[in-house]
Order: sequence, then structure tokens, then C-alpha cells
Amino acid sequence: MSKLGYTLNQLIKKQRGGSFATRSASKRILNLVAKELIEKGYKIKSPDQLKPKHIEYLVTKWRQNELSAATIKNRMAELRWLSAQIGKPNIVHRTNDAYSISRRVFVGANKAHNLDMSKLQSIQDIPTRYSLLLQSHFGLRKAECIHFNAAYADKEEHIYLKSTWTKGGKARSVPIKTQGQRDLLNEIKAKFGSKSLIADNRNFKEQMKVYEYETCRVGLNRNHGLRHHYAQNRFEDISGYSCPHRGGKSRREMSPDEKGVDNKFRRQLSRELGHERIQITAMYIGS
Repeated sequence: MSKLGYTLNQLIKKQRGGSFATRSASKRILNLVAKELIEKGYKIKSPDQLKPKHIEYLVTKWRQNELSAATIKNRMAELRWLSAQIGKPNIVHRTNDAYSISRRVFVGANKAHNLDMSKLQSIQDIPTRYSLLLQSHFGLRKAECIHFNAAYADKEEHIYLKSTWTKGGKARSVPIKTQGQRDLLNEIKAKFGSKSLIADNRNFKEQMKVYEYETCRVGLNRNHGLRHHYAQNRFEDISGYSCPHRGGKSRREMSPDEKGVDNKFRRQLSRELGHERIQITAMYIGS
């Protein structure tokens, strides 16, 4: 490992908050940044030596390698975090527009699907089984499910997700609206008490590996669609009408006033899903 890579890793350990997954992603991206700069011939030994030309080089290289806009945006977010930590925020432009990074969100096909209960029963690891049920009933990400502590999260009318459980380290609330959600929370509390869905003999990383193995073994590894399915149900509950992915009116068919109301509903859904931009909701519910 280069001296720059080592220094970046130490900085992440000391300063980076959020979940294990967040820190792990930061480490992976910033190690890649260090590797690409060193391979280019830049003799950088400390993050303090980073300059705008280094950022320009990285973005150009990533675009030449035809990385997706989403991937580049994730990397830019880490570079902005790094620039703030070293007290040089101006080395990275505040907006991605300055680098001509596309804002477009590619909606694609409807990926929503229900949880296959027969396959769920074949899951041998109990924490993994309940993680899948949380994904289905609350639209949580898999890492959020593994960290989930029902005794802490259950606030009667909503569940509260701690910042250390979530992607990006931002706490949020998700409403409890159905009897199925209430029954699931009560069952998890009865089985796990005040513990998370991490087995006693494992840490988070080990539990994630078990989750991935078990879901692959029974054919439930493509389960992000559970979050899509939840989002579509929740949007209909919020708005009172079907989303485009379920045959509802598309944004192109809406009047300006209808779009304004639709935006309000999408903003609420976006907050509950843990996203910053309402455009992301198009991937879940259509546009």
C-alpha cells in the first residue's frame, strides 16, 4: 500500500462516521483514488497535497472508462468528504455539473416483486429470515435490516433507524401502517429482545456473509425488488393513486398542478426510503 493510501485509511478510521458499510465503501473508493493517482505518476504522499488538477484527472479517467454517472457521483461524494477533512474544500467543485456529470436517472423496467414465502422457509439462519421480512414489510436495505434492533426502533407509530444503521449515516423514520408490520415487530422483539439481527457469535461483517450465502442458496439473492415493491405500495398509500410502474398516470401525462402535488408525495417517499433526491424515486415507482 502506498503512503497516500495508508494515510487515507487512517483518516477514515479517525473521522468517518456512519455504519460499517459506509466506512468500508469510503475505504474502497479512496484506496482506488490513491492507486490511480500513484499509477499516473503523481508523487503524492499526503491528502494535503491534493489539488484541483488531481480531481480533474480522476474524473476524466473515470469517464473514459465509461463508468456510470451513479458510480462517479458516489466517488465524487467521497472526494468532497475528503477535501472537507483536510481543510481544502475548494479543490473539488461543489456541483457535479462543473464536471459535466449527468444528472439523468435511468428508470428502467419495474423490478418490484413479492417475497417468495416458500423460499423464505428454506432459509436456515433465523436472523437472515427476519432481515428479509423487514425488507419486505418496511423497504429497508439489507444492511439496515441486519443492524435492526426492534426494541430500540419501535416507536409505536413508526420505526426509527439510527444513523449508524443507515446508508450515508442519516437517521430516518418509517411509518408503521399495517397489522403485518406490527405483528412482525412484535415477533422480532419476542425472539431477539433488545438485540440486533446479528447472531451472538458473529459481527456485522460475518452476519452479512451468512445473509448473502443463505439468500443465494435458496434463490432469494435478487431481493432489492422487495424494496421496490414496498415503495410502490407506500406511494399508493401516500398519494391515493397508482404509480406509473403499476399503470398510473406518467409524469408526461400530468398537468403542472398535478406534477406539483406528485412531487410532494415523491418527496415524502424519498425521505422514508432514505434518499436525498426525489428523482431517485423514479427507479422505484416509475416516471
